[in-house]
Amino acid sequence: MRNFLLFIMCLITFTPLLAQRTIMHCGQLVDVKNLQLLKEMTIITEGNKIVEVVKGYKNATAGEKLIDLKSKTVMPGLIDMHVHLESETNPGKYMETFTYNPADYAYQSVVFAERTLMTGFTAVRDLGGSGVNISLRNAINKGLIKGPRVYTAGKSIATTGGHADPTNGYRRDLMGDPGPDAGVVNGADEAAKAVRQRYKEGSDVIKITASGGVLSVAKSGENPQFTEAEIKAIVETAKDYGFKVAAHCHGKEAMKRAVVAGVNSIEHGTYMDEEVMGLMKKMGTYYVPTITAGKAVGDSAKKPGYYPELVTPKAIAIGPKIQNTFSNAYKAGVKIAFGTDAGVYAHGKNWLEFVYMHEAGMPALETIRSATLYAADLLGDDRIGVIEKDKLADIIAVDGDPVKDIASMGKVKFVMKNGVVYKND
Repeated sequence: MRNFLLFIMCLITFTPLLAQRTIMHCGQLVDVKNLQLLKEMTIITEGNKIVEVVKGYKNATAGEKLIDLKSKTVMPGLIDMHVHLESETNPGKYMETFTYNPADYAYQSVVFAERTLMTGFTAVRDLGGSGVNISLRNAINKGLIKGPRVYTAGKSIATTGGHADPTNGYRRDLMGDPGPDAGVVNGADEAAKAVRQRYKEGSDVIKITASGGVLSVAKSGENPQFTEAEIKAIVETAKDYGFKVAAHCHGKEAMKRAVVAGVNSIEHGTYMDEEVMGLMKKMGTYYVPTITAGKAVGDSAKKPGYYPELVTPKAIAIGPKIQNTFSNAYKAGVKIAFGTDAGVYAHGKNWLEFVYMHEAGMPALETIRSATLYAADLLGDDRIGVIEKDKLADIIAVDGDPVKDIASMGKVKFVMKNGVVYKND
């Protein structure tokens, strides 16, 4: 009898628990592949996967959880392809380098990550920080904290004095000469070494600052800052290690070099012209516009003392131009993936990008596709970005109809990531 009881106990111990089945009744469901709204649909999830999507409202049976979203518009979890989760704009930000420890960035990143998730962004691409963003990703993946799926670049790669050189604006005795370990390179060999260092540290993607930038304490916001040979070395090494490459670019020449060298995406693209657009279409390069950031830095620059003196004129000149660039790129047929540069403005307002894209001529459902299907394509992760059988259960719902009112994208009432419900108002 004792042996029989031990046998039964072993069966109980080693028999996996059945995954929770959830039935979701959707008032309307965004079909991001065919750009249409499907009425009265049911999504069935089991564990972290979508197992069925059917027309009509399927009844829940014993043991199944029913979620009523009949008054909502349901869509795949949103993906922001350009964020910085470690920090957030404020007039004292330039002093944080001297006053913050890594733990300070880590603790505030936890707040920003949860805020991002709760506004419907179930995945993000973090394009540069101190490396704390790698630990943030790991903590989220382990379930220690709440946040979106994070695909991170770790530390951005720059050239000496370039946009992501961490010592720009320092006095001479503090500048030093940071190298590939800190993401600062000169020449093809150092460029390749910096990619390998990001691999060693656990990054998911490579980010380079191919042109000057708005918020770095340096004169130019658009000059090319890598040679084509350096970018080619980065792209070729990245391919060896399974990375895609995102290139921060404002200036035309920098974009041309980056696109010809084979980067996967151009970020910001402020001074993009017809020649660059043609190259991007030829090479299949994505454009990640970040209109929200452009508007935000333009507004902040009007506040006395908000930015250092070198930064203010760049913010006023470059920021307001991005929306028009986006409009031209969309009309030209350039591939567009949604990205906002969150952190340059307050985290949690990522949804404003939908409004600005729509204002610039992109139909509402196409803006949603850019933040789901197309963003997932740029990530290289086909498990997300669409609501279909066998995809991961990243699902959100908003109040209202985005086709009738794009501001509905700011009214997220339901968030499921990986089959777990984080919000159900």
